Amino acid sequence: MASDVASARTEGADSRRGTPGRGFPRLLAGSMAGAVLEWYDFAIYGVMAATVLGPLFFPGDNGFVKLLLALATQGIGFFARPLGGIVFGHLGDKFGRKPMLVVTFLMLGTATVSIGLLPTHHDIGITATFLLVLARLVQGFALGGEFGAAVLLVSEYGEPRRRGFWTAWPQAGAPAGTVLAAAVVTVLGMSMSDADFESWGWRIAFLLAAPLLVIGFWIRRGLDESPVFREAQRAAEQARKAAAGRHRETKRSSVLQALSRPRAVLHGLGMRLGENIAFYIYTVFIIAYATKYAGFERGDVTLVVTFASIFQFVGMIVGGGWSDRVGRKTAMLVPAGVLVVWAPILFWLVHFESLPLLWIGVCVGAFAHGMLAGPEAAWIAELFPTRYRYAGSSLVFQGSSIFAGAPAPFIAVWLVNSFGVGMVIGYLVVTMAITFVAVITSWETKGVDLDRVG
Repeated sequence: MASDVASARTEGADSRRGTPGRGFPRLLAGSMAGAVLEWYDFAIYGVMAATVLGPLFFPGDNGFVKLLLALATQGIGFFARPLGGIVFGHLGDKFGRKPMLVVTFLMLGTATVSIGLLPTHHDIGITATFLLVLARLVQGFALGGEFGAAVLLVSEYGEPRRRGFWTAWPQAGAPAGTVLAAAVVTVLGMSMSDADFESWGWRIAFLLAAPLLVIGFWIRRGLDESPVFREAQRAAEQARKAAAGRHRETKRSSVLQALSRPRAVLHGLGMRLGENIAFYIYTVFIIAYATKYAGFERGDVTLVVTFASIFQFVGMIVGGGWSDRVGRKTAMLVPAGVLVVWAPILFWLVHFESLPLLWIGVCVGAFAHGMLAGPEAAWIAELFPTRYRYAGSSLVFQGSSIFAGAPAPFIAVWLVNSFGVGMVIGYLVVTMAITFVAVITSWETKGVDLDRVG
């Protein structure tokens, strides 16, 4: 396998695509739009689930149970993601990246806006609860194919020598969406009373996804198909014609083809494992820990984490670009090591109960995480041949999200309550060690010709 990739690498690999054309900025914006909308919805729903959605959509007198049920719908979309990755991965490898980019974005945006239009349990009973859960499932299903399409279109369209830099931009849509959500919630909170916000104001946050949907759809609708995919389709068609009459062609799903390359899938999952755990510890768990064990106000910690998303954004772009210079391995190993070393320092700083020290601890961690996540998109795309790159990438991205990302906050809370924060740090160290092994034992793909991976 490594020899396959090595033989595909040349000094001017993929030079026929040279530098991005005039339409590339539009493609980049269209690819980022999905990640921005995804994380905007994730952050908005998290805030609303913890404040207003429980009483509005879940029956019963127990407020705590209502809160738990509302938060449970936050995670239910995770379970639909792998299915979406399988379905859209197969379709994207068969019909192209662009159609899937448009379809998944429409599904994601429509489901988000629909939450802002839903009648409550008081209006239509348990049907309201069902519709809320359905909307979350549709979002998760669409997201399963959304990110893979966005990353692949950029990676297959942009200039190869800067692939890490360009594919980091769809990654960076995540912190951008988080900051946008925080700004919206802040403005809404300042412009109306708590009673108005809980009655109807919360709907505005979801309905504001409509302009994002319209703009994103307009951008994506005008995109061209990936040149790498078009070339692969032409080659496949020529091969089919040449084989006509000699033997009956056997077709396999691109998902099954990706699974037949288990080393690539396992390396990708391993790379993502530590990064996923680090994200949730440094952004989600730290809020609960700092408020419960160090006496910080939740609003102060949330503000710190939100502001740190800017550092994460910058880290992703810097990390992606750095990987084009030093290679994917070095660009991931260095920040992974920093995150392991910084974790005990972060929790040590928290116990000083100093807001400036908390700012330093969280922002440094966010930047290091961004540096780690930045090169991932390019590297994972470079692990798979064009004929099943969409399916393989989606399996890695969405598989790691459900097996690593989804349970991470719950595991961290259980560990700190049962054994103390040292075990949370140990949890990060163990999972990051797996990432170290995956990165070290994988093959370097910087400069690879995507047409010749296989």
